[in-house]
Amino acid sequence: MDKQVSYESLSKGTWIIVLLFLLTALWYLPWRAGILNENHMIFSIILYGAELFSFFTIMLHLFMTWRLTIRNSPPAPSGLRVAVLVPSLNEPLSIVRQTLLGAIHMDYPHQTYLLDDGRRPEMQHLAHDLGCTCITRVDNSHAKAGTLNNALQQVDADYLAIFDADHVPSKEFLTKTLGYFNDKNVAFVQTPQDFYNLDSYQHLKLPKSHSIWSEQSLFFRVIQRGKDYWNSAFFCGSCAVIRRSALDAIGGFATGTVTEDLHTSLRLHKKGYASVYHAQPLAYGLAPLAIGPYLTQRIRWGQGAMQVWRKEGILLTRGLTIPQRLNYLASAITYFDGWQKAIFYIAPGVVLFLGWLPIVDIGMRQFLWHFLPYYLLTFIAFEEINRGYGRILQTEQFNMARFWALIVSTTGFLRRTIRFHVTPKESSHAHGDHHYMIPQYAIFAVNAIAIPVGVLRLSGHAPLPAWALIGNVFWACINLGLATLVIVTTIFRRHRRNDYRFPVPMAVRIDVPLASSELAVAENISLSGFRIYSRLVQKIAAHSIITGTIILPNQEIPFSAKIIAEDHKKSNKAHAIGCRFLWTDEASKDRLGLFLYGSDLQWRILGLSDRIRTPLENLHVWLTGQGFHELGAQHWIPVLYHRADVPATMQQGIGLISVDANGGPRFFLTYDTLGPIADIQMMIQGKYQRQLVRIKEEFGDPVGSSIAPVYMYHTAESAAL
Repeated sequence: MDKQVSYESLSKGTWIIVLLFLLTALWYLPWRAGILNENHMIFSIILYGAELFSFFTIMLHLFMTWRLTIRNSPPAPSGLRVAVLVPSLNEPLSIVRQTLLGAIHMDYPHQTYLLDDGRRPEMQHLAHDLGCTCITRVDNSHAKAGTLNNALQQVDADYLAIFDADHVPSKEFLTKTLGYFNDKNVAFVQTPQDFYNLDSYQHLKLPKSHSIWSEQSLFFRVIQRGKDYWNSAFFCGSCAVIRRSALDAIGGFATGTVTEDLHTSLRLHKKGYASVYHAQPLAYGLAPLAIGPYLTQRIRWGQGAMQVWRKEGILLTRGLTIPQRLNYLASAITYFDGWQKAIFYIAPGVVLFLGWLPIVDIGMRQFLWHFLPYYLLTFIAFEEINRGYGRILQTEQFNMARFWALIVSTTGFLRRTIRFHVTPKESSHAHGDHHYMIPQYAIFAVNAIAIPVGVLRLSGHAPLPAWALIGNVFWACINLGLATLVIVTTIFRRHRRNDYRFPVPMAVRIDVPLASSELAVAENISLSGFRIYSRLVQKIAAHSIITGTIILPNQEIPFSAKIIAEDHKKSNKAHAIGCRFLWTDEASKDRLGLFLYGSDLQWRILGLSDRIRTPLENLHVWLTGQGFHELGAQHWIPVLYHRADVPATMQQGIGLISVDANGGPRFFLTYDTLGPIADIQMMIQGKYQRQLVRIKEEFGDPVGSSIAPVYMYHTAESAAL
């Protein structure tokens, strides 16, 4: 723990909730132990043990996260020798290309290396074309750790930035992380692993909402910051920078497990080195598209954690502080959640099918008097401790989705050798994964059948007490709901395209036959295609091929595209045309890729957030009527503009202006810096208007991209000239 690091602690209100929870637990858990049913003692002990495990993990979680570090990156010193390593095995060429482009264009002098364990000629050619170095080896021993250790023998650098083949770094990644190494004891700096494909299996977005949540949000927004306070944040295998001399001190990247990242972190901490977690997302990767790759990844992580536990020990190993031992224990023991959840999913079926009560007949009133306060405060404390990133319903949905995978992963404690599997990256792996849901189908069936069976017991042999029947039917219904959520989400999540379409607006100039060019808006854009909204859509759609330019910062890149679909639906937008790019210039395609990937454009422009209000924040809003509200659905209009407060000879600019569905507040998107207030004259759909542009504080910072910043301003009401 670094005493000099700033941190945020739990609020006073949250501490009150936590204290009430602890007092209720001291009341509930001993009482619960005293009412075990001796007639079914084994079942009773198993269920009570699952409750104790839950309480123990909550205590570990509270210890980890009651203080979260607040870090501001120091300036990066000049003259550091930096190498960027991109390990690859079988990832598609197009994905690796975007990562290498992002890595090459990072600020701060560095050399980029592609570590190709697939020994593919096309990767050699790719590295040569982009101007980086490709390193291969004769075998694949020790998987990713072996790849990295092989590179250590051939790379001359003091600091190593590591990115998975599907993680595209932002332009400022190195300048934001290298300054921490001014502290000679810092071994590595880890940043969040965010993902650009917001339609992945692990992302959940509410319809007509700006709230989008990832199953990993809690870990990277809260848990890693809490671990950082205790000098226990661990290396996650990507989006990190490591000091070479620290690696040399432990003999390189740790081998012998399938999670070289966690294993290496533990060895570095045992050696006395410090770690840093910089909580700002600085790279964006490709999350698993379907349940199969998602569960395969979680099984590998869990098996690796079990291997590390067996090889290194955690609680009894030398070199770690007590807080570090507890933090590593929390990271390993979380995979036993699968066993606990399985018990909770099966228990109501056991009661309703067999009539086995895990507690003695105490009556409904006494049961609810103890049960409800404890579990209600458990849920409230969970939300408060996790600062709005917990989302109990979504968390339980993913617990249901992965419980069997976590059970399988704990077998890694008993296995000496486990094969390393790279998570599939292509959309072709997103279908035919229904066999992964067999455990969820089983839970659904057990609970669905148990409900009518339990009800029939009322008139049959050995009927259940009414309070027990009602409670277990309600419990079974919760399990049914969670299983249904997983099954429905998995079945109806489909990916029709190979490339993710970024839902950001971009201004494009379309060549219209027998007329001047037309400004239009392109959305749902990827390197393979896009959708255009334009007033002249019918005239444009009359031709199978369209040409034009995409307007990027400081340049316009030419394109041609084939029209593949026309949207005739009436909406608040103009009619749309679906197009597929016909690229003839790889450099133009790369420029578009540099603009789209490796930045938070879609988060910032669309106003997305993975945080929601906590119960106490909702109570405050309810009591005071004050709180934030979501922006309405936005649609964008291309505009030509120039500033009225600068000489008329200044070049005319191109931007986008938005309104919500109700004609509400506008936002102005441009590549130019306008200053605190700017008097703008713009042409909107052929009519000139004067727009006074004022910058709100929350929109003052530019949205970064690997080409140049994008600026988003809040505007005052326009006045027609």
